[in-house]
Amino acid sequence: MAALLLGAVLLVAQPQLVPSRPAPGQQELLRKAGTLQDDVRDGAAPNGSAQQLPQTIIIGVRKGGTRALLEMLSLHPDVAAAENEVHFFDWEEHYSQGLGWYLSQMPFSSPRQLTVEKTPAYFTSPKVPERVHSMNPAIRLLLILRDPSERVLSDYTQVFYNHVQKRKPYPSIEEFLVRDGRLNVDYKALNRSLYHVHMQNWLRFFPLRRIHIVDGDRLIRDPFPEIQKVERFLKLSPQINASNFYFNKTKGFYCLRDSGRDRCLHESKGRAHPQVDPKLLNKLHEYFHEPNKKFFELVGRTFDWH
Repeated sequence: MAALLLGAVLLVAQPQLVPSRPAPGQQELLRKAGTLQDDVRDGAAPNGSAQQLPQTIIIGVRKGGTRALLEMLSLHPDVAAAENEVHFFDWEEHYSQGLGWYLSQMPFSSPRQLTVEKTPAYFTSPKVPERVHSMNPAIRLLLILRDPSERVLSDYTQVFYNHVQKRKPYPSIEEFLVRDGRLNVDYKALNRSLYHVHMQNWLRFFPLRRIHIVDGDRLIRDPFPEIQKVERFLKLSPQINASNFYFNKTKGFYCLRDSGRDRCLHESKGRAHPQVDPKLLNKLHEYFHEPNKKFFELVGRTFDWH
């Protein structure tokens, strides 16, 4: 059984972060957007807040813990987070509408705040890295990853329960993982867990120092150290304490404690994975062994994965 975490940020200090000005490439796109700056002025609130393009994007991975990460960051006074997955860079019907449309999806924020959006599909979408770079080559990217095998099971579980809620039948995970007696390498969930393939695409446009990798498995077991690293990467004032987290024995994962108020992730998070034959699970671990090694070499660090 896999569990998904929620962590939190205690709001106690005044921010010192001032977002950087748009990079030259971003300025050009702003000019091409035409009415973008007018949109900002027209949408300004009486308190001086306005919609801003994101300075940070959580790019993935799907079922890696992106929602938990966003929930944590959105509680920080220096952060304004988009509520929904925007899918600007990966959906043509959105991207074709330009940065003016993208800006309209952002929350109102003060000039001192960091605007963040999350769309997990960005990490595995081939066109996205170049498009993000064209908007802002200096943007800071967050990538949260879990054990690739566990991520595959979570991927299947989400789709399975979506069908259950709609009272629609859905094949067993074995039917997706096995074809003609062998592991079905065409299963999309497997491809999403080939982290080195997708990371290579991002590193064509961004140096590794612009991408912070959050260990999603450690985030589940011990959230505090991982969130501290995220704060440092984003140059946010440290405002998290170990007391902001408590382990919920009923749910089986950590929840958020903020200003005396307790809350956990939605019940759809942390669902039990399907029972998988141990031999098939071993095949899954063996399949990811070499891809994992390539990923470790690519990013210069290792993870405690099977």
